[in-house]
Amino acid sequence: MPRSLQDAITGCLLGTAAGDALGLACEGLSRRRQAKVFRTLDSHKLLPFGKGMTSDDTEHTCMLAQSLIATGHGERATLEQQFSANFAWRLRFWLLGLPAGIGFATLRSILKLWLGFPARKSGVFSAGNGPAMRAALIGVCHGSDPARLRTLVRATTRITHTDPKAEYGAFAVATAAHVAATREEDITPDAFCALLGQHIDDTEFATLMRDVTDSVTRGESAASFANRIGCATGVSGYMYHTLPCALHVWLTHQHDYRAAVTTMIRLGGDADTTAAIVGAIVGARVGKAGIPENWIGNLVEWPRSVAWMEQLAARLAERANGQPAKPLWINPLALLARNAFFMIVVLLHGFRRLLPPY
Repeated sequence: MPRSLQDAITGCLLGTAAGDALGLACEGLSRRRQAKVFRTLDSHKLLPFGKGMTSDDTEHTCMLAQSLIATGHGERATLEQQFSANFAWRLRFWLLGLPAGIGFATLRSILKLWLGFPARKSGVFSAGNGPAMRAALIGVCHGSDPARLRTLVRATTRITHTDPKAEYGAFAVATAAHVAATREEDITPDAFCALLGQHIDDTEFATLMRDVTDSVTRGESAASFANRIGCATGVSGYMYHTLPCALHVWLTHQHDYRAAVTTMIRLGGDADTTAAIVGAIVGARVGKAGIPENWIGNLVEWPRSVAWMEQLAARLAERANGQPAKPLWINPLALLARNAFFMIVVLLHGFRRLLPPY
């Protein structure tokens, strides 16, 4: 267990980034194709010499951290309004940076924001996994206050996705991250299922979570479980595919970051997002020290460098502890340059994946 809230936040942020970067090279590949192209997952595969870069999963988590710092500790109604307004502006300007690989629901929502829709009406009816990829940090910071947790999860979800499934999934990820950051021992699958049941009253969701916990309890592998729920070739971006697979992997590997992330990636499909989610949860448990050193040290990121993310974690910890803190400045021109380079890297990597082995 991390020794402090700052350790947990740092582990969550860097856990997101490392999982995102490791999974990014495998995104969209089926299990069979991934295993042939990448025989091992001991280092990043996007760039030569084991170097990696992150995608929108890490970017959204960092933007959410900035909004949590800026929002403060107001009343619930004020908190939701302030957080939504701040996060909406960050999403607007994030789109101007021309990010690669943006989800369709998120794109439509941000375009609505630019057209003048308020944050409470910008979301589109979608059950994509976008809200889950950025929700873990809310659980680490505010999981001890269920009302505040629910308010912030609702705000960050509905600004882009309005299907209740998206919100339930984001809340489950946030709750898992809170459990990971605050418990000394592993939580049992049944106890976690019961915990979610205290806050989410939905029959389909409860059935899904019971299937997850029963599977983990009887020792079923993540791959066999994924096969049963329709993810035999890969985990899709549908929340009720991403969430159960991610929770299954986390409940099985709660204190082993390497095993959790590599198991998640090997399920195929939307590997960067699923690995970012699992990495965030387990990272909150093990802290920076529990993440493979080369997975962090070989991230080629600027201006959102590892050092920058650690500074961001320190400021968020100060704010979460009730101390004054300001969001961390980032150079928008540097982000444009970075995104242009990233786009070239992604295109070259895409061409490389067209080559054998098949």
